Amino acid sequence: MSKIYEFPKSMKDVKTHYCAGCGHGIVHKLIAQVMDEMNIQNDVLLVAPVGCAVFAYNYLDVDSVEAAHGRAPAVATGVKRVHKDKIVISYQGDGDLLAIGTAETVHAANRGENITVIFINNAIYGMTGGQMAPTSLVGQVTVTTPYGRNADDVGYPIRAAEMINTLVEPKYIERCAVYDVKHINQTKAAIKKALTYQKEGKGYSFVEILSMCPTNWGVDSVTAADWVRDSMEPYFPLGVLRDIPAGNIPDAASPKAGVVGK
Repeated sequence: MSKIYEFPKSMKDVKTHYCAGCGHGIVHKLIAQVMDEMNIQNDVLLVAPVGCAVFAYNYLDVDSVEAAHGRAPAVATGVKRVHKDKIVISYQGDGDLLAIGTAETVHAANRGENITVIFINNAIYGMTGGQMAPTSLVGQVTVTTPYGRNADDVGYPIRAAEMINTLVEPKYIERCAVYDVKHINQTKAAIKKALTYQKEGKGYSFVEILSMCPTNWGVDSVTAADWVRDSMEPYFPLGVLRDIPAGNIPDAASPKAGVVGK
């Protein structure tokens, strides 16, 4: 009888610390499957974030480095510039990438570093107990917004993919989700394209993934998946925002400004 499921060789067979229904484990498996399919396990260098995925290196069987909170893109930049022949992944959550790490996020993308950023957007701070994140929706109840996020007080949720898409240098930007099988498969394809572009030296790639956090949302796993679809996706629409190697070049990537001083 043929195997129904083959455990990825790029993933360690260990007990997970993630909560039931969390999307991190799904994304880890997708990364491992893509590494196996591309035969790049020995070429990948992973930069782990501070957040729920702080122990990502316990699951993905690749050489890894732990970055200070928010500094993963800066660390990934240094690693890639030293090891130009390696595939460098900066794996980050919304607090790490969009709060303390906003500057590093923007400037690595603006420089067009040939790295791949995988961004997990679950609309809340998971590891520290469920505080409001830069991506928490207006009206969303969190530990620090018990009456719901008030945009007049703290502003609106940041759309990371759209923000990155205003810059000239990024080559590939896509937002995906992992709330059902169809979208999990689409996310895998996006991760594979991003890593393929990096391997080919095409430049900076950014994959945002809408994910579930049942524990800190205070719901069961099924309700959490539905909430991603029904509440998060309308504000964070899925799809490819930029794919320059494929010919999808937005206005932001075609600057026409003259040079000052001539």
